[in-house]
Amino acid sequence: MTAAVSRTVPAPAADPAPAAEPSSAAPPPAARRLLDWRLRFAALALIWGFSFLFIKVGTDAFAPLYVTLGRMAFGTAVLAAVLVVKREGLPRGARVWGHLAVAAFFLNALPFSLFAYAELTIPSTLAGICNATSPLWGMVLAVVAVAEDRPNRQRVAGLGLGFVGVLIVLGAWQGFSGQDPAGTAMALVASLSYAVGWLYVRRTLTGTGHSNLAMSGAQLLVGTLQLAVVTPLFAPAPDSFPMLPLLSVIALGALGTGFAFLLQYGLVAEVGPTTAMMVTYFIPVIATAAGVAILGERLSWNTPVGALVVLVGAALTQLPARTRTARA
Repeated sequence: MTAAVSRTVPAPAADPAPAAEPSSAAPPPAARRLLDWRLRFAALALIWGFSFLFIKVGTDAFAPLYVTLGRMAFGTAVLAAVLVVKREGLPRGARVWGHLAVAAFFLNALPFSLFAYAELTIPSTLAGICNATSPLWGMVLAVVAVAEDRPNRQRVAGLGLGFVGVLIVLGAWQGFSGQDPAGTAMALVASLSYAVGWLYVRRTLTGTGHSNLAMSGAQLLVGTLQLAVVTPLFAPAPDSFPMLPLLSVIALGALGTGFAFLLQYGLVAEVGPTTAMMVTYFIPVIATAAGVAILGERLSWNTPVGALVVLVGAALTQLPARTRTARA
């Protein structure tokens, strides 16, 4: 999510989140603070992990593009409400909004839509695992597009291990039998889209002087407008609104896209981006458990084994490079 995972990936602000203003009250004990962020960390992992289940249920009644449009609209509504409460405005400047339009396409509109279409033919468990390949795609793109980001042996090993994990998940030795190639490809391209979007954001939207909240609210708004134009042209409008699929779309947007960002933003401010982004590695585990326990999806041995290999490979690509100290 970015990991991204099938989730909202906020554009970064120019500066890290400001520290909280000092308070006259005594600070809470360290153990209590740790418990607080751990609970929020767990809640974020659960929300993003269940997003694949919400997509699956939503597409049972609505066209994938309408599931994505609803997701974006409810997510935008949550962030808009927070912006109003905090009395914070949206970014200004045509250049910033132009870059946000590109970021919204690659980080929201395209991957959200691809995951929704993919889950028409593949289980939510497989979609969640494909989402975990985003760090692997990110490393490949960084090597190709960022000259100064040269891979070391550790990251190359992680990339190779992650690729092997994907082959295990898909059952390559069986000729990929049992998996829909088109649906799997769409889920993998969705994960690639997150990596493309983050690279674009890194190059164009760093240093704008706007907060994470303002940038993300604007990004979701632009993505919602993009889908509002495209969806009626390519998908049939729903003629009914069954309760369970509708609630799933609302939860996918309000929780999995809007509220989840606020949780992530608070975690980054409190424990730092490295710890906060560790949530990425719990998402496929929760997505798999939810798909099997609630949706009754079948799970063969190669799916969890391959997912574990993918996660280990992705983790290796994200670990900081070891530096050698020169001897005097």
